[in-house]
Amino acid sequence: METKTTAQKLKTLFFATLYLSAFTFGGGYVIISLLKNKFVDELKWISEEEMLDYVAIAQSAPGPIAVNGAIVIGYKICGIPGIVFAVLGAVIPPFVILTVISAFYNLFKTNPYIQGILAGMKSGVSAVIVSVVWDMAAGIVKKRDALLIAIMIIAFVLNYYLEVNVVLIILGTLVIGIARSLYARRETK
Repeated sequence: METKTTAQKLKTLFFATLYLSAFTFGGGYVIISLLKNKFVDELKWISEEEMLDYVAIAQSAPGPIAVNGAIVIGYKICGIPGIVFAVLGAVIPPFVILTVISAFYNLFKTNPYIQGILAGMKSGVSAVIVSVVWDMAAGIVKKRDALLIAIMIIAFVLNYYLEVNVVLIILGTLVIGIARSLYARRETK
């Protein structure tokens, strides 16, 4: 197995996040799935369990999930320099794209071809989001932890059927997680 230097890892980290950010449409949840494919499945720099933890951190932190995901993965791989390279790779493409779109906003707004492309992208984005949810749920089920499975099901029901605000659900799971950690710490003493 070949060991990469820090400079090589930073280069790979930058170009991977740049590429994924440039060619991913549909928001942060789509890029999270692609980050998993790149850093867990292809490069094997992160375990699947770690990736689930990082996704949870990225979701609960304020800001765009794509940038938060780049932060936690960059830090795991190369520390503070990893954060800088991963975040730069993640933000350059949207910055350039938004700059171009804002310069030609009126042309894009009325162009039926651009509108058709954007409508077609919605279908692809939906499929990728379903894939992300499926992978994350499968990871939780694989752990065979009854509490985690119950939280997943209850959170879905609360949000989808009862339309409870996601912030409240996140805060509730935060309280449960802290209580569980404190209980586990007390049991090990």
